[in-house]
Amino acid sequence: MKPSKKANQMTVKELAAYIDQSVLKPEFTQQEIIKYIQEGIDYNCKTVCINPASLDIARKLCAGTNTGICVVCDFPFGASTTESKVKQAEIICCQGDIEDLDIVANYGWIKSGMWDEVEKDIKAVADVCHQYGTQLKVIFETDALTLEQVAKATDVACKAGADFVKTSTGFFTGGESKGATPEVIKVMMEAAKGRCKVKGSGCIRTQAHFFELIDLGIDRMGIGYRSTPEVLGVTKSTS
Repeated sequence: MKPSKKANQMTVKELAAYIDQSVLKPEFTQQEIIKYIQEGIDYNCKTVCINPASLDIARKLCAGTNTGICVVCDFPFGASTTESKVKQAEIICCQGDIEDLDIVANYGWIKSGMWDEVEKDIKAVADVCHQYGTQLKVIFETDALTLEQVAKATDVACKAGADFVKTSTGFFTGGESKGATPEVIKVMMEAAKGRCKVKGSGCIRTQAHFFELIDLGIDRMGIGYRSTPEVLGVTKSTS
Protein backbone atom coordinates (compact mmCIF):
# COMPACT_ATOMS: atom_id res chain seq x y z
CA MET A 1 0.00 0.00 0.00
CA LYS A 2 1.32 3.42 -0.94
CA PRO A 3 2.24 5.39 2.19
CA SER A 4 0.66 8.76 2.89
CA LYS A 5 4.08 10.39 2.97
CA LYS A 6 7.60 9.70 1.78
CA ALA A 7 9.87 7.52 3.89
CA ASN A 8 12.30 10.39 4.49
CA GLN A 9 9.46 12.32 6.14
CA MET A 10 8.53 9.52 8.56
CA THR A 11 9.48 9.35 12.22
CA VAL A 12 11.72 6.57 13.46
CA LYS A 13 8.68 4.95 15.10
CA GLU A 14 6.75 5.01 11.82
CA LEU A 15 9.70 3.46 10.00
CA ALA A 16 10.16 0.78 12.65
CA ALA A 17 6.55 -0.33 12.10
CA TYR A 18 7.69 -1.74 8.74
CA ILE A 19 10.29 -4.02 10.33
CA ASP A 20 10.25 -7.65 11.35
CA GLN A 21 13.68 -7.87 13.00
CA SER A 22 15.23 -11.24 12.14
CA VAL A 23 16.73 -13.25 15.00
CA LEU A 24 17.11 -16.51 13.09
CA LYS A 25 20.73 -17.66 13.06
CA PRO A 26 20.76 -21.27 14.28
CA GLU A 27 24.08 -20.82 16.06
CA PHE A 28 22.83 -18.09 18.39
CA THR A 29 23.28 -18.69 22.10
CA GLN A 30 20.36 -18.06 24.44
CA GLN A 31 21.97 -14.80 25.54
CA GLU A 32 22.32 -13.63 21.95
CA ILE A 33 18.67 -14.45 21.26
CA ILE A 34 17.63 -12.42 24.30
CA LYS A 35 19.90 -9.53 23.27
CA TYR A 36 18.63 -9.26 19.70
CA ILE A 37 14.97 -9.73 20.56
CA GLN A 38 15.29 -6.99 23.16
CA GLU A 39 16.95 -4.71 20.62
CA GLY A 40 14.02 -5.24 18.24
CA ILE A 41 11.64 -4.28 21.05
CA ASP A 42 13.73 -1.22 21.92
CA TYR A 43 13.56 -0.07 18.30
CA ASN A 44 9.75 -0.53 18.31
CA CYS A 45 9.90 -3.01 15.43
CA LYS A 46 6.55 -4.41 14.28
CA THR A 47 7.68 -7.93 15.22
CA VAL A 48 10.73 -9.96 16.02
CA CYS A 49 11.08 -12.92 13.66
CA ILE A 50 12.30 -16.01 15.48
CA ASN A 51 12.76 -19.75 15.23
CA PRO A 52 10.14 -21.85 17.08
CA ALA A 53 12.64 -22.83 19.78
CA SER A 54 12.91 -19.15 20.77
CA LEU A 55 9.18 -18.68 21.32
CA ASP A 56 9.24 -18.88 25.12
CA ILE A 57 11.95 -16.21 25.26
CA ALA A 58 10.15 -13.95 22.80
CA ARG A 59 6.82 -14.28 24.58
CA LYS A 60 8.31 -13.15 27.89
CA LEU A 61 10.23 -10.25 26.39
CA CYS A 62 7.49 -8.98 24.05
CA ALA A 63 4.68 -9.09 26.60
CA GLY A 64 3.27 -5.62 27.15
CA THR A 65 5.37 -4.01 24.39
CA ASN A 66 4.60 -2.61 20.94
CA THR A 67 6.47 -5.50 19.29
CA GLY A 68 4.73 -8.70 18.25
CA ILE A 69 6.03 -12.17 17.49
CA CYS A 70 6.65 -13.67 14.05
CA VAL A 71 7.65 -17.34 13.94
CA VAL A 72 9.17 -19.17 10.97
CA CYS A 73 7.86 -22.61 10.00
CA ASP A 74 9.47 -25.29 7.81
CA PHE A 75 12.33 -22.84 7.43
CA PRO A 76 14.48 -22.29 5.41
CA PHE A 77 13.76 -24.90 2.69
CA GLY A 78 10.00 -25.48 2.70
CA ALA A 79 10.46 -29.07 1.60
CA SER A 80 8.43 -30.86 4.26
CA THR A 81 5.18 -32.60 3.38
CA THR A 82 2.00 -30.59 3.63
CA GLU A 83 0.92 -32.75 6.58
CA SER A 84 4.14 -31.91 8.40
CA LYS A 85 3.76 -28.19 7.71
CA VAL A 86 0.21 -28.26 9.02
CA LYS A 87 1.32 -30.02 12.22
CA GLN A 88 4.15 -27.54 12.72
CA ALA A 89 1.80 -24.60 12.19
CA GLU A 90 -0.72 -26.06 14.64
CA ILE A 91 1.92 -26.61 17.33
CA ILE A 92 3.18 -23.03 16.96
CA CYS A 93 -0.10 -21.15 16.54
CA CYS A 94 -2.10 -22.95 19.22
CA GLN A 95 0.19 -21.47 21.86
CA GLY A 96 -1.25 -18.02 21.22
CA ASP A 97 0.42 -14.62 20.97
CA ILE A 98 1.67 -15.34 17.43
CA GLU A 99 1.05 -12.38 15.17
CA ASP A 100 2.59 -13.87 12.02
CA LEU A 101 3.75 -17.26 10.78
CA ASP A 102 6.34 -17.14 7.98
CA ILE A 103 6.42 -20.38 6.01
CA VAL A 104 8.51 -21.30 2.98
CA ALA A 105 6.74 -22.35 -0.19
CA ASN A 106 8.10 -25.50 -1.85
CA TYR A 107 10.09 -23.74 -4.56
CA GLY A 108 11.06 -27.02 -6.19
CA TRP A 109 7.35 -27.47 -6.86
CA ILE A 110 7.14 -23.89 -8.15
CA LYS A 111 10.03 -24.51 -10.54
CA SER A 112 8.30 -27.72 -11.66
CA GLY A 113 5.04 -25.92 -12.45
CA MET A 114 3.11 -27.95 -9.84
CA TRP A 115 0.69 -25.12 -9.18
CA ASP A 116 -2.21 -27.16 -7.82
CA GLU A 117 0.11 -28.75 -5.26
CA VAL A 118 1.60 -25.36 -4.33
CA GLU A 119 -1.86 -23.88 -3.78
CA LYS A 120 -3.08 -26.81 -1.68
CA ASP A 121 0.11 -26.70 0.41
CA ILE A 122 -0.30 -23.00 1.19
CA LYS A 123 -4.06 -23.20 1.78
CA ALA A 124 -3.69 -26.01 4.30
CA VAL A 125 -1.36 -23.89 6.43
CA ALA A 126 -3.39 -20.71 5.91
CA ASP A 127 -6.47 -22.47 7.26
CA VAL A 128 -4.63 -23.44 10.45
CA CYS A 129 -3.18 -19.96 10.96
CA HIS A 130 -6.51 -18.23 10.51
CA GLN A 131 -8.16 -20.50 13.10
CA TYR A 132 -5.86 -18.88 15.66
CA GLY A 133 -5.95 -15.32 14.34
CA THR A 134 -2.39 -15.57 12.99
CA GLN A 135 -1.40 -14.00 9.68
CA LEU A 136 0.37 -16.24 7.16
CA LYS A 137 3.34 -14.94 5.21
CA VAL A 138 4.49 -17.17 2.36
CA ILE A 139 8.18 -16.96 1.46
CA PHE A 140 9.24 -17.58 -2.12
CA GLU A 141 12.99 -18.09 -2.51
CA THR A 142 12.91 -15.53 -5.28
CA ASP A 143 16.61 -15.83 -6.10
CA ALA A 144 15.88 -19.40 -7.22
CA LEU A 145 12.96 -18.36 -9.45
CA THR A 146 12.28 -16.42 -12.64
CA LEU A 147 10.19 -13.28 -12.45
CA GLU A 148 7.42 -15.14 -14.28
CA GLN A 149 7.48 -17.86 -11.61
CA VAL A 150 7.43 -15.22 -8.87
CA ALA A 151 4.37 -13.58 -10.43
CA LYS A 152 2.52 -16.87 -10.82
CA ALA A 153 3.44 -18.00 -7.30
CA THR A 154 2.15 -14.71 -5.91
CA ASP A 155 -1.18 -15.18 -7.68
CA VAL A 156 -1.44 -18.76 -6.39
CA ALA A 157 -0.62 -17.73 -2.81
CA CYS A 158 -3.28 -15.01 -2.88
CA LYS A 159 -5.86 -17.55 -4.07
CA ALA A 160 -4.76 -19.91 -1.29
CA GLY A 161 -5.44 -17.33 1.43
CA ALA A 162 -1.97 -16.00 2.24
CA ASP A 163 -1.96 -12.67 4.03
CA PHE A 164 1.51 -11.75 2.75
CA VAL A 165 3.91 -12.91 0.07
CA LYS A 166 7.57 -12.52 0.86
CA THR A 167 10.96 -12.61 -0.87
CA SER A 168 13.89 -14.65 0.33
CA THR A 169 14.74 -16.64 3.42
CA GLY A 170 18.21 -15.13 3.67
CA PHE A 171 19.60 -18.69 3.70
CA PHE A 172 19.66 -19.45 -0.05
CA THR A 173 22.65 -21.61 -0.97
CA GLY A 174 22.01 -22.32 -4.66
CA GLY A 175 23.40 -19.14 -6.20
CA GLU A 176 23.70 -15.38 -5.86
CA SER A 177 21.53 -13.79 -3.18
CA LYS A 178 19.87 -10.55 -4.26
CA GLY A 179 16.87 -10.66 -1.95
CA ALA A 180 14.31 -7.88 -2.02
CA THR A 181 15.26 -6.00 -5.17
CA PRO A 182 12.88 -3.25 -6.33
CA GLU A 183 12.32 -5.29 -9.49
CA VAL A 184 11.04 -8.39 -7.71
CA ILE A 185 8.96 -6.34 -5.26
CA LYS A 186 7.23 -4.59 -8.18
CA VAL A 187 6.45 -7.96 -9.76
CA MET A 188 4.94 -9.27 -6.53
CA MET A 189 2.89 -6.13 -5.94
CA GLU A 190 1.55 -6.16 -9.50
CA ALA A 191 0.64 -9.85 -9.28
CA ALA A 192 -0.98 -9.50 -5.85
CA LYS A 193 -3.28 -6.71 -7.06
CA GLY A 194 -4.08 -5.78 -3.47
CA ARG A 195 -5.31 -9.26 -2.55
CA CYS A 196 -2.47 -9.76 -0.09
CA LYS A 197 0.38 -7.70 1.29
CA VAL A 198 4.04 -7.83 0.26
CA LYS A 199 7.05 -8.32 2.54
CA GLY A 200 10.58 -7.82 1.33
CA SER A 201 13.40 -9.77 2.91
CA GLY A 202 17.03 -10.37 2.09
CA CYS A 203 19.85 -7.88 1.43
CA ILE A 204 18.03 -4.83 2.83
CA ARG A 205 21.00 -3.28 4.57
CA THR A 206 20.99 0.42 3.70
CA GLN A 207 18.59 3.21 4.48
CA ALA A 208 18.42 4.12 0.78
CA HIS A 209 17.16 0.62 -0.12
CA PHE A 210 14.77 0.59 2.85
CA PHE A 211 13.31 3.98 1.89
CA GLU A 212 13.00 3.01 -1.79
CA LEU A 213 10.88 -0.02 -0.94
CA ILE A 214 8.64 1.98 1.41
CA ASP A 215 8.06 4.56 -1.30
CA LEU A 216 7.17 1.76 -3.74
CA GLY A 217 4.35 0.75 -1.38
CA ILE A 218 5.76 -2.31 0.37
CA ASP A 219 3.94 -3.42 3.53
CA ARG A 220 6.65 -5.03 5.66
CA MET A 221 10.37 -5.84 5.58
CA GLY A 222 12.53 -8.44 7.23
CA ILE A 223 15.68 -6.73 8.49
CA GLY A 224 18.68 -8.45 10.04
CA TYR A 225 19.48 -7.53 13.62
CA ARG A 226 22.69 -5.79 12.53
CA SER A 227 20.93 -3.68 9.87
CA THR A 228 17.96 -2.37 11.88
CA PRO A 229 19.79 0.68 13.32
CA GLU A 230 21.33 1.36 9.91
CA VAL A 231 18.02 1.50 8.04
CA LEU A 232 16.39 3.50 10.84
CA GLY A 233 19.31 5.91 11.02
CA VAL A 234 19.72 5.57 14.77
CA THR A 235 22.52 4.76 17.19
CA LYS A 236 22.76 1.04 17.87
CA SER A 237 21.11 -0.11 21.06
CA THR A 238 23.44 -1.00 23.89
CA SER A 239 20.91 -3.17 25.73
